[in-house]
Amino acid sequence: MRRIAVLMATMTLLGGVPVAALAAGSASGVCTQPRLLVLSAFPAEMGKIMKATKLDNIEPIRSAPPASKEFWTGTLETKLVILALSGIGPVNATDTTTAAFTVFNCISGVVFSGVAGAGVDHGAGGGPRQSRIGDVTVPDRWTMDGGATWPTADPRMLTTAAAVAGSVSLQNTTPVGDRACACVDAGTVPGVIFPYTPTVLLHGDGSTTDPFGGHAAPCLQHGGDLAGCEPCPAALGTSPDPQRFLSGMEGVADPGFFTGLISQGSGSGHEFIEFDEETGAAAAVANSKGVPFIGFRAISDGTADPLMLPGFPSQFFVYTQLAADNAAAMTFAFVNAWS
Repeated sequence: MRRIAVLMATMTLLGGVPVAALAAGSASGVCTQPRLLVLSAFPAEMGKIMKATKLDNIEPIRSAPPASKEFWTGTLETKLVILALSGIGPVNATDTTTAAFTVFNCISGVVFSGVAGAGVDHGAGGGPRQSRIGDVTVPDRWTMDGGATWPTADPRMLTTAAAVAGSVSLQNTTPVGDRACACVDAGTVPGVIFPYTPTVLLHGDGSTTDPFGGHAAPCLQHGGDLAGCEPCPAALGTSPDPQRFLSGMEGVADPGFFTGLISQGSGSGHEFIEFDEETGAAAAVANSKGVPFIGFRAISDGTADPLMLPGFPSQFFVYTQLAADNAAAMTFAFVNAWS
């Protein structure tokens, strides 16, 4: 069970956030040039990516209600992109990725950038390979059903990722987070320093689980860097969507949300280099559209750390931003190189 207790606590605290009776206007998703769709699950994962993107407009392009999925267009590493938060969980990832293909007619590739739990597998040399906090995993494929089906990464994208991996500088000191999505520089705060330099782990299998049992995990408009519906750089400038806010509150009240709090992913005995809740779902949609896909998931919890924290959610709170920033660094290098 990943991120669920954190999401629950955050949304409970933010349940009284007021919403103005304003909504952003829709815009045409018809494109004149191909664009990469870059996805993350929640605001902390997307923040660094959106800050590095020259947005066409701070107001999002929204899909049809009631889902009203939000998308931002812009330029990242000289490439035309579409940015979006998928939302947490495979149901949200499926719905958002599907909505993107409905709204935009120009998606030439899909990239997922986010955090994940640690895993162990056997690498190309045959020996055991442990993903560590801060490492960026780039699996070849993911399963959502214990190995029965395998949405895959695009071979050419994997080749590009391998070509740039050695040039990516990954952090080994925890940065300052932005829990309130205030986009305020908190200054220099002593971080946790790891005794190793994180690396990029190519290939292997990833596991995408559904702790919500088929329900869509809710989010809150202007709900912070974990429970929010929009990336922090856009949170303060985006007009609220009252309908989406109400949908988020209704989601918290849905019995399926609480079912997800106590659900566990099913094990299959298979080896996985990372565990997440969205990548396989987004990959499945991209595969069905015949569009190249790749996922970068950096480890935020599930293995030893310098503070000897007792796993999730303690590690997640401390190392989420480190992992998210490292996944973003790999995403920047990949987008710059991809054509």
